[in-house]
Amino acid sequence: MSNNFKKIAGKSLQPKEFSFTKENQKIVSKILKAYPKNYPESSIMPLLDLVQEQNNGWIPKKAIEFISELLKVSEIKVLEIATFYSMYNLCPVGKNHVEVCTTTPCMLRGSEKILEKCKSLLNLNVGDVTDDNNFSLIEVECLGACVNAPVIKIGESYYEDLDDESIEKILCNLKDGKKIADGSQINRKGSEPVK
Repeated sequence: MSNNFKKIAGKSLQPKEFSFTKENQKIVSKILKAYPKNYPESSIMPLLDLVQEQNNGWIPKKAIEFISELLKVSEIKVLEIATFYSMYNLCPVGKNHVEVCTTTPCMLRGSEKILEKCKSLLNLNVGDVTDDNNFSLIEVECLGACVNAPVIKIGESYYEDLDDESIEKILCNLKDGKKIADGSQINRKGSEPVK
């Protein structure tokens, strides 16, 4: 998924305004107190996280503008951070946002096959969201679990040591609303050697 502000079928997905909920305004106050006042940009990342959490997994353009005004920093400074990190989504994502790592360690261990299996099972191309908004699929650079490659991330959970069988089981169980075990799919503890 390109991290660009998108239109679907000619219709803008962007809200006309953004503000934090009353509950999140309290969290914003705590965030701002945790960072030096003379470096307001240091609080951009936690504020983007909070926006994304409040807004069903994505950050609208109006939220970028809101953070810029709140911190009195340029809008481009906020946008640079939001577009640099793959953890921030600038367009809507599915309830189950599937991120497939294709960096070298994962690629060497078969992430290209995992990505193709995801496309096939979800009937999605990279960057797409299912019609029911249940799944979205993107390709990312490094999820930071290289030793347990190949790896995917769905929401906040990592699924490691994947193969054709395990990725199919994970996605089919998610489709059926069944609980799935995260972490290593070969029951490896942490990053111990494969036996």
